[in-house]
Amino acid sequence: MELASADTWGAAIYCWIVPIVLGDAIFPPVPSEMLVITGGALSADGRANVFLVVLLAALASWIGDVLVFQLFKRRLSHVLDRWRWGRTFHRGVHQAIAKAGRSSTYGGIIGIRFIPGGRLATTAAAGIANVSTRGFSFCAALGGTLWAAWSAGLGYVTGSATRLPFWASSLIGVLLGLVIGAVVGLIVTRRRGSRSPVVEAGPSATDPDAELDF
Repeated sequence: MELASADTWGAAIYCWIVPIVLGDAIFPPVPSEMLVITGGALSADGRANVFLVVLLAALASWIGDVLVFQLFKRRLSHVLDRWRWGRTFHRGVHQAIAKAGRSSTYGGIIGIRFIPGGRLATTAAAGIANVSTRGFSFCAALGGTLWAAWSAGLGYVTGSATRLPFWASSLIGVLLGLVIGAVVGLIVTRRRGSRSPVVEAGPSATDPDAELDF
């Protein structure tokens, strides 16, 4: 198997997108953005379909977000504490929440996912804050689609502009994405501080079964 071969990756990229993007919903270090950017670079090389890459990435992102959201919304997160990996994940969620900043609207659910670790932080915090399922699902779908289009588009534009081998275009796209994400993250965290990405005040402050609807 030639890992640097565009033909090899072009045939396998669709199979990898769904499990990798789903895994990123739970474990942010999973390189989902890099994979989707690679899909875009392969599309620029004529080895993949950019629209299918975006569709699969957006669908997997939405499914992963909804699963994590329901886990925390239904107060099942304590189940994680039965295992060491679960406790590590639980701690990671709270650390991500502390770093991602705070948003008082559904715009945070859509936008903070572009910051490294922001997707998990916002999704978990939305579940903890008891955000309405319908509102979260819509924002997760919209945010996932925008993220998928941005990532695949970054790879596609980089590949089209440089005409380098797909792996080189992918690396350039990843570096650009990291720089832009870091800048956005710095701006957001400076503005919002180390607080929850979802407003904690509201109906749920007095009624744990009430849904927040911003």
